[in-house]
Amino acid sequence: MFIQPIDYLLAAWFLLAALSTAYVAWDQFRLNPEPPVMKWGFILVTLYLGPVGLLLYVLADKEPRPHTHEEFVRPLWKQGIGSTIHCVAGDATGIIIAAVITAVIGLPMWLDIIVEYIAGFTVGLFVFQALFMKNMMGGSYWQNVRNSFMPEFISMNAMMAGMAPVMAILMMGRDMRAMWPGEMLFWGVMVLGIGIGFATAYPFNVWLVFKELKHGLMTVRRGERRRNAEGQQSSKSSASMNNGRLDADHSQHGSRGSPDSHESHQDGTKLPPALAPTRTQLATMAGFTLIMLLGGYMYPFTAVNMRLSAHEVGRSIMAPGMIMTTDTPADAMKDMAAVDPREVSFEAPADARGASVLKPRMEDGVKVFDLTASVIRWTILPGVTVDAYAYNNQVPGPTLRVTEGDHVRINVRNQLPESTTVHWHGLILPNEMDGPATITQKPIEPGQTYSYEYTVGQRGTYFYHTHDHVDRQQALGLYGALIIDPRNRADVIAADAEYMVQLQEWTRRDWLTFPSMPMEGALPNYFTINGKSYPATETVRMTVGQTLKVRFIGSNTSAIHPMHIHGGPFEVAAVDGETLAPSARYMADTVNIAPGQRYDVLWNARRPGKWLLHCHISHHTTNNNVETDGGGGLMVVIDVATARTR
Repeated sequence: MFIQPIDYLLAAWFLLAALSTAYVAWDQFRLNPEPPVMKWGFILVTLYLGPVGLLLYVLADKEPRPHTHEEFVRPLWKQGIGSTIHCVAGDATGIIIAAVITAVIGLPMWLDIIVEYIAGFTVGLFVFQALFMKNMMGGSYWQNVRNSFMPEFISMNAMMAGMAPVMAILMMGRDMRAMWPGEMLFWGVMVLGIGIGFATAYPFNVWLVFKELKHGLMTVRRGERRRNAEGQQSSKSSASMNNGRLDADHSQHGSRGSPDSHESHQDGTKLPPALAPTRTQLATMAGFTLIMLLGGYMYPFTAVNMRLSAHEVGRSIMAPGMIMTTDTPADAMKDMAAVDPREVSFEAPADARGASVLKPRMEDGVKVFDLTASVIRWTILPGVTVDAYAYNNQVPGPTLRVTEGDHVRINVRNQLPESTTVHWHGLILPNEMDGPATITQKPIEPGQTYSYEYTVGQRGTYFYHTHDHVDRQQALGLYGALIIDPRNRADVIAADAEYMVQLQEWTRRDWLTFPSMPMEGALPNYFTINGKSYPATETVRMTVGQTLKVRFIGSNTSAIHPMHIHGGPFEVAAVDGETLAPSARYMADTVNIAPGQRYDVLWNARRPGKWLLHCHISHHTTNNNVETDGGGGLMVVIDVATARTR
């Protein structure tokens, strides 16, 4: 499933890589006079690098016209490409195999890159060099291992010095799908790492070829291969390395003497003393690439938390701008991560409304409600959706309306990808029914059901919300109103109409929904009343002379909202579910609704017209910082008509 823009780019890249690899394989085995080990080297590298591998093949190795391969591959820069191709084909194959295994096992990243180095070096040295090049190098397998060790060590160090930091930082970066081999992004990061590793290894391979410590590109004609197979004679070198024409029968790494003997590592000739490699040169190159490797390994420890594994972070995607540090814990990453769109189990109709009143069923005198928590797609504006955590497929969750003295049972089923609980905010009830995860109850694990049961002893405006991973789950929509009507009708705060305002903030970026938090990268850019942003919020219709009761509920998680109503002041009649005595009531035109707070206010429709109910923080009345039809976000229109027109 494509859930980020980069997924489309990766799909296109991998398609090009498949086509490029198919062409290189077809051309190598049908037309190009290369030994099999180099044919497979180019095929593997093109599989890893896609069009880049195809470009390298066409520019450096593909015979342009019949019988011109020897002349075509003569330049040293092409010979260096051939040597690097062989290095990357072997080393990267080992690295990729190790990366998959370590991710599945769940090794921490710091150990992962060490295992990858060992695997890459092992496959490169023991398989691609000593084994696959054995016929060309001559001598026994273990002689070839010894002779190949130092060139492979230099080349592998240089390659991994470029590859390791790229993989570590990108895999542990904002989009940690890159840590799991089941995701395209994992392979995209591997491709980029291999490409950077190729670039860092290339100049060292040019030097190794120039010093005749490694082979570059080679030419093998069909007739020569047949004579070799029949054992009739040894194939002769097309030309020495100095002429740029190499034969597959000459050794790639194996020295027939020490570096100071000046003997060629390809055809047995001796390099001029000024050009022949010395032990000092080899030691310096090995030491320098080792320093490069250590630097490449150490740098990620200054940027990301290398102690974490793919299992711990899951496939979390952090919000753009989120500050990730070397000690950011995995649990924090998962709490701040975007909702995975692949977990959405229901897509609500665009015109669906939240907070619908849920009718209970009666069982032996108990009012029973059923709530199911799941992941849904919810429309907050035409064309703007969020991936939300919801009760009964709506945001906010259904309104539970009961009467003072009722005995209730609420069965909560968890269909989320994580555990959850429910807290009954402000209620006096048994401690085991209160809801804090691990404190008063075991969390409700995915697929489980938990029943809350208690007698309602209060009256007024309350609400319920998750109390497990609260900063994540409540911000994503797990909340709903709990309205308790008084047993005695005389205690009702009288009004002609009633409107409930449940507040929430949302963070939606790069196609994804993140839990809004007062942190870098997680600050909200959408704001809703009852799950909708203006102009998608409801219009409250009234007649002059009527009284509107507004129940403000701070179901939001990250801001204090100064809620204001145009058209004159209102009377504050109840605070946090407690009805104020007539003498304690007061007039205001703005009340600050903090997370968890509730206010019941009475507003009189004094004059006809359209009067706004809105948050007085200007940014909260925009949609992604844009005004639509005069505003956005936390705005509701109260449309007051004269008695005759209504």
